[in-house]
This record gives sequence, structure tokens and C-alpha cells, in this order.
Amino acid sequence: MRTDLRGIRWALLALGLLVVASLLLGSRPLAVIDVGEAFFRDNGDPRTIVVDQRIPRTVLALLVGLSLGLAGALMQGMTRNPLADPGLLGVGAGAAFAIALGALLVPGASSGTTVWFAFAGAGLTTLVVYVIGNLGGRGRSPATLVLTGMAVGAVLAGLTQLIVLFEQRAFSAARSFGAGSLEGTDWTLVRQVAPFLVVGVVLAAFAARGLNALALGDDVAAALGVHPWLVRALVVVGVTVLCGAATAAAGVIWFVGMMVPHVARWITGPDQRRILAWSAALGALLMVAADVVGRVVVIPDEVPAGVVTALIGAPVLIGLVRRRTASAL
Repeated sequence: MRTDLRGIRWALLALGLLVVASLLLGSRPLAVIDVGEAFFRDNGDPRTIVVDQRIPRTVLALLVGLSLGLAGALMQGMTRNPLADPGLLGVGAGAAFAIALGALLVPGASSGTTVWFAFAGAGLTTLVVYVIGNLGGRGRSPATLVLTGMAVGAVLAGLTQLIVLFEQRAFSAARSFGAGSLEGTDWTLVRQVAPFLVVGVVLAAFAARGLNALALGDDVAAALGVHPWLVRALVVVGVTVLCGAATAAAGVIWFVGMMVPHVARWITGPDQRRILAWSAALGALLMVAADVVGRVVVIPDEVPAGVVTALIGAPVLIGLVRRRTASAL
């Protein structure tokens, strides 16, 4: 426990430094004194940049990273598969299809409307996956849900490509969404997705104890007073809300949901409650770091955060899965 507390302190310190860097760095770097003044008085451009652009962008990066880390930990805990990812339920594919369809049906829709399209697509996809997976009474198996999600996701990805090929507006929307960018974030977007993320965190907290019991098998979990079907339902709804809202806000972000729980498990061991807490903290840290790096590597342009996480995540994940202690559940 003492080691965990020490590690959490270091993680929070690193996160604080990254938040400061996020406020200072960008296409127009700001001095520390300008950032400080922007909080207390109108000092012109620095206040506009800090208060209206960089603070909401940093807050959204924190929320998206936290959500994807939690969603990945929930999926891996439910399926007992260290390579499980929130996208296996088809959430990302459903959101992408809804955005492409929205661009086709509602030309010139605002970013706020696009978020609702994405979230509706994610939610409906999960509902379809759950209904199909339950046909014949097999939906309680995590493997059945994952296979159904992969199949539905593949179909939706194909339909998305079909729309994109024939509609220029859908192509532009899908390209931006697929890159996973936080550029252009404002307070309106943060307010739209924050309530859903709070609900997802609450569901994750309720599912945590049950995931520890599920790791021992359904029969043992039932003997301990845990209802496996209820835990899995909480996980499915939690993953949908967390991943759907994060994807709606920032687009497709690669590797966070798969990689972060590995690191958390390596630090904490098999206790799902600690894994969930660490996954939330590390996911937030990774997303803020990716956003800061993406802003400074090709000034004055930007590299989307989703591209940075993919470049970081692939080699790190390869190294982690080669360690038994990191990949074992």
C-alpha cells in the first residue's frame, strides 16, 4: 500500500507538470508570467489562448485519457484477456459510422451536433451487439460479446467506407475523426461530454469489486455473493459510456485503452480496484503528454494526439506483453 501511495504521488506530480506544459506550449509559446496573469486579468491574447483554448483542451485531454484507461481496464478485467480493447465492442466503429452518416444527412452540422451523432452511434452499436450476443442465451459469455462486437464493428467500418467514398463531406468528417485530434476544443464540448464520463466512472467503481470475483470464475463469484451477469452488464454499459463519450469528443485514439491497463497491472498487481484507479491516472497522463508533444513537434502545425499515442503505444505495448508479470491477469 505504501508503494502504491508513493507511486500515485509521482504520477500526480508528473500529471501536474504536464498540465503546466500544456498551458505554456503550442504554436505560440507563452511565458509563465503571461499564463499566470491570464487567470486574474484580461491581458489580451494570452488570456484568450489560455482560458478559451488551452484550459478546455487540457481538461478534455484529462477526461478522454481517464475514460479510455478505465474502459480498457474494464474490458480486460471482464474478458480476462490482456489484449482486450474497448473497440472490441464496436464502439469506435459505431461512432465513426454515425459521424459519416450525420455528415451525409445534416450538411454543415456544428461540432456539438457531431458529438451527439457519435455518442448515439456508439450507444446503439453496443445495444445491437448485446442483443445479438444474447440470442440463444449465450450473451453472458464475454467471448461471445467480443466476437459479436468485432463482427458488427467490421460491418459498420465497411458501411462507413462506402459512405466516405461517395460523399466528400463525409470524407472530411471521417478523416478528422479518425485522426483523434483535440484541436479546436472549447468549453461547450467539455460540458457536453463531462456528465457522461462521470456516469462511466461511477459504473466502473460499482463494477470493480465484482471484477475481482469474476477473475476466480463464475461459480466462485456466485458463491461470494456476486452476480456475474450484473457485473458484465455494468462493464458493458460503463465501457459504452466512457469510450463512446471519449470517442465522440476526440475521435479515435489508438492504444490507450489497451496499453494503459498493462502498465497499471505491472505497478499494482491483480487487484482490479487498484488497476482501475491507476488506469484512470495513467490514461489522463498519457493523453495530456500526447497532446503536448503533438503541438510542439511540427510548429506551427500539429500532429493529432491519436497519432502520437499510436507511435508511443505500439513499441511500449510490444515490450510490455513480452513481460509475463505485465501481461498476466
